[in-house]
Amino acid sequence: MKIRDLFGHSDKTFSFEFFPPRDEVSAVDFGINVGQLIKLNPSFVSVTYGAGGSGQEKTFTLVDFLQNKIGLTTMAHYTCVGSNREKIFNDMQYLQKLGIENLMLLRGDPPAGSVSFQAPKDGFSHASDLIRFVRDNYDYSIGGAAYPEKHPEAPTLEEDIGHLKEKYQSGSDFLITQLFFNNEAYFSFVKLARERGINCRIIPGIIPITSYAQINRFANMTAAHIPHELHEKLEEYKDNPDKIYQAGIDFSIGQCRDLLEKGAPGIHFYTLNKSRAAVEVFESLNL
Repeated sequence: MKIRDLFGHSDKTFSFEFFPPRDEVSAVDFGINVGQLIKLNPSFVSVTYGAGGSGQEKTFTLVDFLQNKIGLTTMAHYTCVGSNREKIFNDMQYLQKLGIENLMLLRGDPPAGSVSFQAPKDGFSHASDLIRFVRDNYDYSIGGAAYPEKHPEAPTLEEDIGHLKEKYQSGSDFLITQLFFNNEAYFSFVKLARERGINCRIIPGIIPITSYAQINRFANMTAAHIPHELHEKLEEYKDNPDKIYQAGIDFSIGQCRDLLEKGAPGIHFYTLNKSRAAVEVFESLNL
């Protein structure tokens, strides 16, 4: 089923993001985690791959497995990195043959060591261009990325929303945000987007906090602001993994409840292939 068609049946969707297991041990772990998350009956799941296009082939294999063996509505991530028009065309045909109907189309991160993004020869520099190319040639349901606290490379939030409108006008059916911890930033962002004529669903992306190092790393990568109260707790418990985990879960539960109560159209969980935290947060919402 196309994700855009799900919206006609439910005012809220709940989804989970995975990445392909790196080795055999991780694959066993992954299988256990997916088994636990399936019981939650997610609206859809998505599968990403690494910077520089690493792991794309494994992503295709995993979306095939989740869609056709497990029976989940599955969305494949796809980026501009390393893909010229011919490759994109061939990859889209391949995914179509697999029965995949949903794509998250992104510019993607440059390979490690690269200072800036360089478009491949006969490829694309922006997600909006990739979205337009796929929309013009195929009937996928297309998702795009949004940044409530602006993309790290954007000079201003206003300019970033201008780029977001290009993604929307190019053919995005919905948007999923990068992780954030400040709900006011999300709702303010949605308001600004609506004022600019971006009328599709903007689904908040949430990462349950499970470790001190993890959350600081992701916050630095995305420029997400960590609220003072949460930062103090993380600092206080940084040498106590159990307390960090509980404090993080408690915060994520409160954040998700607040988002839903104030009208967010669901939650997209960045699981990092770990089910325990996502399950605990989801089940606490009593949906």
